[in-house]
Amino acid sequence: MSHGTEVRVELTGGLLGSWQRRNRVATIPHVITELRKAGNLENLRRLADPSVGPYRGRYPFLDTDLYKTLEGLAYEVGREDAPAGAREFFDEVVALLEEAQAEDGYLNSYFQDPDQPKQPWSDLGWGHELYNLGHLIQAAVAANRRLGDDRLLTISRKFTDLVVRKYGEHGEEVVDGHPEVEMALVELYRETGNADYLTQARLFVDRRGQGKLKHTIFPGEYFQDHVPFRELPSVIGHAVRMAYLAAGATDVYLETGDQTLLAALERLWDDMVATKLYLTGGLGSRHSDEAIGDRYELPSERAYAETCAAIATMQWAWRMFVATGKASYLDVYETVLYNAYAVGLSADGTAFFYDNPLQRRPDHEQRSGAEDGGELLRRAWFGCPCCPPNIVRWMSELQDQVAVARDDVLYVGVYADARITAGDLAISVSTDYPWDGEITLTVENAPAEERTIALRIPAWATEATLALPGAEDETPAPADEGWVAVRRTFVPGDVVRLTLPMAPRAHGSHPYLDATRGAIAVARGPLVYCVEQQDVDAPVDDLLLTPSAVSTAIARQREDHLVLELTAGVAPEPPAELYPVITGASKQSAVQEVPATFVPYFLWGNRQALAMRVWLRTEREG
Repeated sequence: MSHGTEVRVELTGGLLGSWQRRNRVATIPHVITELRKAGNLENLRRLADPSVGPYRGRYPFLDTDLYKTLEGLAYEVGREDAPAGAREFFDEVVALLEEAQAEDGYLNSYFQDPDQPKQPWSDLGWGHELYNLGHLIQAAVAANRRLGDDRLLTISRKFTDLVVRKYGEHGEEVVDGHPEVEMALVELYRETGNADYLTQARLFVDRRGQGKLKHTIFPGEYFQDHVPFRELPSVIGHAVRMAYLAAGATDVYLETGDQTLLAALERLWDDMVATKLYLTGGLGSRHSDEAIGDRYELPSERAYAETCAAIATMQWAWRMFVATGKASYLDVYETVLYNAYAVGLSADGTAFFYDNPLQRRPDHEQRSGAEDGGELLRRAWFGCPCCPPNIVRWMSELQDQVAVARDDVLYVGVYADARITAGDLAISVSTDYPWDGEITLTVENAPAEERTIALRIPAWATEATLALPGAEDETPAPADEGWVAVRRTFVPGDVVRLTLPMAPRAHGSHPYLDATRGAIAVARGPLVYCVEQQDVDAPVDDLLLTPSAVSTAIARQREDHLVLELTAGVAPEPPAELYPVITGASKQSAVQEVPATFVPYFLWGNRQALAMRVWLRTEREG
């Protein structure tokens, strides 16, 4: 699956298309404004002119917020409807980087600052210099590919060549405290053909867990550095670091074919999905060290599930799909996309969640990102603003994770209004997914030879049906490992229609998952739903659900999305004691019923800060 025909995708409408428009109209201008206010540009500018003031910000990696934004802008500034001020910002930052870069290629506004006590390369555990480089490289590759602008590529190669000289095969054996550069180095290799960059990525993966990093504040497990990567028993430590490292290791496998890496990656992925991933696709259950936690340690109200971890998980998922062709990786990708990732951004595109719990208690007051004061829900910016620019770049790149082609097969894995071109085959996709399960593909151009279009059947989509060109009736679409393949000699005008039934469904949880044992969550299609206090006339903590109540829920249009209307029970008044004595078998029964409206999880928190739940107690039946 890794090497095939180049596929070009343009999102033309639907939910994903509307997200990209919102990104251009609202999020990107907002992020540019916040970056200017925060002083990120001045941190570079003061290297040549200290009179602009001291370094602003607490962290040595704030340049990455510029790089992530530049990566997103590389996709946007060439459009007719480019965001206001985007081109000027792009050119201004690039010019500052050109001026700030040291003669030997080093570039970091914090460590180059003459007032900082730390010297370059003196704190690889927390300095994030290679993490910075990784995001610079990714911005550079995007600008070169999308705009034909090689200025950032020149800057990043100069910095990367310094790293190869200093830490390559004949240099000092080190790793960075925050993985990210590994996948960027592989991408730079793909862009330039310089094998030194691929070798450097492999070295960074292989050195991990070999005692090459000095651990401070947190132990080696936090950095995925206590054992070699191939020996990790499970995904562990800081969630973003873990998923970035795994994504980079997958890229190394894709280019080297190292089966020991693939075996480790598949084992780690399977364990994560089976024991450590939230229903929403969120990764990371601990606030204290932004870590993944133990198996089945998945508390709802204290879920960390950082937005950046969602993006990292999608990056890993997509690479595993490309490596194996398995649709199951895209099932997880899609879950994260529509839930754990999408919830990180407000409906208007200008406020963000850093962490993403699955429950909010009525008296909860901690702010997202552990910030002091300000908004109780999403915030305009953070002291550590890694998530907002990350959202910007990923929104701009959503079309890159829709389809791939290998040999004469076009795999369509993510459904959205789109135009897809793979060599001499071009199709348009029309759908109201994820609100509706009907996907219509129309062939616009086709070769004279047979081709195959393979369509993903999500694991939740039972009884999917397919209508082939020239046929009026739909027939069952049996999936082969998550794919249904249509092979024929297509002609322009041919229509293929896939229908994925979207009945509401109730999810339980594994009995070892103590936090939600005996509770029910509601989903429809790829969307997880939740109930906010605004939408029910009883305390959400007292609501009871049954599987039958979920199965009979009715989908209704509300503004631009679908809500689910159902009937929930209300539990009796709870005992006053925190730990009452239980004297016999108990049965939780409702004393009354109330109508309740469930909203897509990604849309919660756009109204008044009230209680919210994804998981509700079960009203036992019979």
